[in-house]
Amino acid sequence: MRAARLISPITTPTGPCAAGGADPVVLVAHGSRDPRAAMATRALARAVSAARPGTPVLASWLDHTEPGPTEVLRELAVAGHRRAVLVPLLLTAAYHRRVDIPAAVAAAARTGPALAVRVTDVLGPVDGAVDPALLAGLRRRLGEARPGRFDALVLAAAGTRDARARGSVGRVADALGAEFGVPCRVSYASAASPTTGVAVARLRAAGARRVAVAGYFLAPGLFHDAVTEVARAAGAVAVAAPLTDAPELADLVLRRVDGRSRERLVTPTV
Repeated sequence: MRAARLISPITTPTGPCAAGGADPVVLVAHGSRDPRAAMATRALARAVSAARPGTPVLASWLDHTEPGPTEVLRELAVAGHRRAVLVPLLLTAAYHRRVDIPAAVAAAARTGPALAVRVTDVLGPVDGAVDPALLAGLRRRLGEARPGRFDALVLAAAGTRDARARGSVGRVADALGAEFGVPCRVSYASAASPTTGVAVARLRAAGARRVAVAGYFLAPGLFHDAVTEVARAAGAVAVAAPLTDAPELADLVLRRVDGRSRERLVTPTV
């Protein structure tokens, strides 16, 4: 069951959305009972809006927090918009991208005025390619965690039973390890193995002395809290924070909006 709506869904820094101007961007997050997750999504929406002045950027959630994407799309259509871009705030193209988001778009089409909705790729790998902006955001968060020199990495993800989705997480781990020139192993907070504590312990048993953990999460919550606890108990020297509203993540959202996913992005080293 959804919680009560926390904010008006159709607002911008200058007031209610109206037809005309740039097509609105609707961000769709998974949703969580943890209020920190919704706060992170709103912060990302503000960051994307600041990076693209004049474009309405609206947050929505599939569960636990209002408004949902169907409601936001309906209200955009009622306000006179004829097109919108929907960006799944998801790191893998698993069930929510394949089923829940298309269903939400279809529901808006059935029950509201006509609105052409373009659904972008997820923020994780597309056709096996890891966007440089995603890697740059992970690098930033690792730098902020201040692990100093480390000789191994663990990429800690939420977890999924979808084998293709797990494969995409593995590609991010490979790319991140290559960025730093160290081995990088995948771990999961649920639904798959190994856990982060086990992954850290295995690297240490293999000879690594300073293992850092990169958080493959868009927002804080119980999963990231659990990963942090078990990683530190296993001897990790640092655990990076979720991506939340990192500038690189806002840039990645806009790259998806613009249909860009594979060209090289040059960013400063953090």
